Amino acid sequence: MMAQYLALKAEAEDCLLFYRMGDFFELFFEDAKIASACLDIALTARGEHEGAKIPMCGVPVHSAEAYLARLIKAGHRVAIAEQVETPEEAKKRGGSKALVARAIVRVVTAGTLTEEALLDSRAANWCAAVGEAGGEVAIACADISTGRFEVIECGAERSAAELARIAPAETIASEASELSELATTLRPRAEFDSTRGEARLKTLFGVATLDGFGSFSRAGLAAAGGLVAYFDHTAKGALPFLRPPRVSRTDACMAIDAATRESLELTVSASGSRKGSLLDAVDRTVTGAGARMLGADIAAPLMDRAAIEARLALVRRFHDDAGLRDAVRAALRALPDIGRALGRLAAGRGGPRDLGQLRDGLDGAWRLGERLDGAADRPPLLDGLTPLLRGHGALIDLLQRALVPDPPVDAASGGFVAEGYDAALDDLRDTGAGGRRAMARLEAEYRERTGIAGLKIKHNGVLGYHIEVPAKAADRLMAQDSGFTHRQTLAGVVRFNAPELHDLALKVTQAGAHALAAEAAHLEELTGAAIDRREAIAATADALARIDVSAALAERAAEGGWASPALVDHACFEVEGGRHPVVEAALARSGERFVANDCRLSEDSRLWLVTGPNMGGKSTFLRQNALIAVLAQAGSYVPATRATLGLVDRLFSRVGASDNLARGRSTFMVEMVETAAILAQAGPRSFVILDEVGRGTSTYDGLAIAWAVVEAIHEENRCRCLFATHYHELTRLAERCEALSLHHVRAREWKGELVLLHEVAEGPADRSYGLAVARLAGMPPITIKRAKAVLDKLEAGREKTGGLAAGLDDLPLFAAAAEQEEEQVDALRAELDALDVDALSPREALDTLYRLKRLTQE
Repeated sequence: MMAQYLALKAEAEDCLLFYRMGDFFELFFEDAKIASACLDIALTARGEHEGAKIPMCGVPVHSAEAYLARLIKAGHRVAIAEQVETPEEAKKRGGSKALVARAIVRVVTAGTLTEEALLDSRAANWCAAVGEAGGEVAIACADISTGRFEVIECGAERSAAELARIAPAETIASEASELSELATTLRPRAEFDSTRGEARLKTLFGVATLDGFGSFSRAGLAAAGGLVAYFDHTAKGALPFLRPPRVSRTDACMAIDAATRESLELTVSASGSRKGSLLDAVDRTVTGAGARMLGADIAAPLMDRAAIEARLALVRRFHDDAGLRDAVRAALRALPDIGRALGRLAAGRGGPRDLGQLRDGLDGAWRLGERLDGAADRPPLLDGLTPLLRGHGALIDLLQRALVPDPPVDAASGGFVAEGYDAALDDLRDTGAGGRRAMARLEAEYRERTGIAGLKIKHNGVLGYHIEVPAKAADRLMAQDSGFTHRQTLAGVVRFNAPELHDLALKVTQAGAHALAAEAAHLEELTGAAIDRREAIAATADALARIDVSAALAERAAEGGWASPALVDHACFEVEGGRHPVVEAALARSGERFVANDCRLSEDSRLWLVTGPNMGGKSTFLRQNALIAVLAQAGSYVPATRATLGLVDRLFSRVGASDNLARGRSTFMVEMVETAAILAQAGPRSFVILDEVGRGTSTYDGLAIAWAVVEAIHEENRCRCLFATHYHELTRLAERCEALSLHHVRAREWKGELVLLHEVAEGPADRSYGLAVARLAGMPPITIKRAKAVLDKLEAGREKTGGLAAGLDDLPLFAAAAEQEEEQVDALRAELDALDVDALSPREALDTLYRLKRLTQE
């Protein structure tokens, strides 16, 4: 047995091996130590290997899913080794001592889960692969629990941002990939060959050309082929359900890099959970599929104005008709998750209950479609969705006739095929039921014949049907002429058999076995019928999810008094009464009111410099406007009284930072890297929020960097930007930058206490209130007093010398400074290029050196 185990373990590579032995999955050696610690189960030992006891632990097969979930969550991969023949087949093959053959039938990984118990119903479970070819980069991703399959042509520079958007449970790349640091699993280079990838896709979808699915780059084919090869590896040849791939390009969505997603907490909060994120604050969906789609919408806001307005029109229809909205949400709430039920069936891991969910879900979708068809003033998007809810009449009828109202999860015990669907099956059941009634009559007859009132007919897996009597009454059945045959003696009872019972038991057992076989055949037939319609069923699941998202966004808008954004083609950002949805919800729970603020960015006022005290609400103001842009382009109403927005092609947030010790970066270094990325990528249609740039270094360095960044944003990037700072010296830039306007968050001191008003007003802050905030934080009075004395001294010195900002008014603007520096460098280079060093005399060389030195000082 150990030889077989070790061979399978070698095949399993870096996975924990679940080795099937009877009713348990056993783990040995190092796997056992890892699993016992992770699962908190007993570690035992058995036999010896190379002179040492073999560590061992095990989990019951019937509860293996719960243990698998814990191992996968802990970051492990698990290979499942099942028995692939019966003991009888093993004996026939190799004699009485032959070992039952086992094989790895599946590799369970975080990105290849389909089991309901292992998945979050409200979150997609993506597995992604990075493909490279000819200098191009693409990402293929699939959620095999629903069959969704996408190929994203992104390029190397945006691959990290796209992976951050997708947030895959697992990322695959070639072992030769230049982007291997993005991957969790590396696979052989041959699996990412673009030519082989194209062939794999054609074979998988049974087509001669992929043109019908879109235009694939070589990198896209490499990524898709690598992903399919990985699924083939983990499923051991039984590929899961995959819909035809949808090709997309990154310019179809708002570009949001990983740092911005983390800063804005779009779908996951800083703590790593859904709670506290924008998605959590917005989500009012009533189905798992709707929650998954809403998460995808918020993660990838659209750039197509027509598509956004189509989504908004459907939200508006539900928003304006509360009766229709309530009815639709009630209908959706009662529907099962047909997308994931289909995924389990297609992967060969489904059962009768999944078929029942398809039956009930498709029937409910049909009824919902009829109701929506009867609604007036249907927006175009709804007209396109309602036909997808119907068209499954034959399948619904088949499943309604074939299945009992509440089918079981497991098919092993039968009982899921409805009476009247199969006459032969009904006869077998009748035979079994009649045999059981005859068994009861035979039990009564035996009691009467023997006079033993405690006699019973029982069944177990070893003896089958047998007669059981109390030990004190067993003597009369032991007699040779009693007609009973002794089988087993236990403490307190003795077991027997009899010819009549044997014949009847054989009849009942055969009928039951034939009935189970018949039901298994029907399950296969019904599953096949469902899989034949997998594309149409998946389209219905998507349509239900879109309707759920629209009705949920309408519910959230009605609940919070949100407004429908107006989209325009020019780069403006006009918001009246804007709020931060997450902060507003948190304040509402404690009975407090959120202070709404306006934001009006336009061509002549595209850069706002916001000053004011800490805790005054600067960061909240910056973030809420970024979130409003995300919600609007996701097709949602926004938390504001009114909003008119020009589309944002790239969103950047540099708000807060932490160090990255693993990559050798301090907090300030992280801040500079993120700011550099903004300056390199932001354009006129971008939206940027910057908070306290330069605070992580010395005062002079920080002010210099912040000054230069403001100028660069204004002169070079020319994007819409909110820039919060404590460097009041930056307010001088308003005199030199025509599109920069000054604003501050209001605060007042009242009777020695700081009152934060959280209102954004025009003009610069009169001071920073740093000492007042320190007092609010509970700093000792003696420390506050000393800080006040130091501050008075510093301010006196600043007034006398001009302070930090001395001489800044004489600086040329960013563009002029850059141009001047470029000219100086070019003049020096020209002089050096013209020199013939070998022809210079010592005196000429010295004169030339002085001349070059003067050039650098001009």
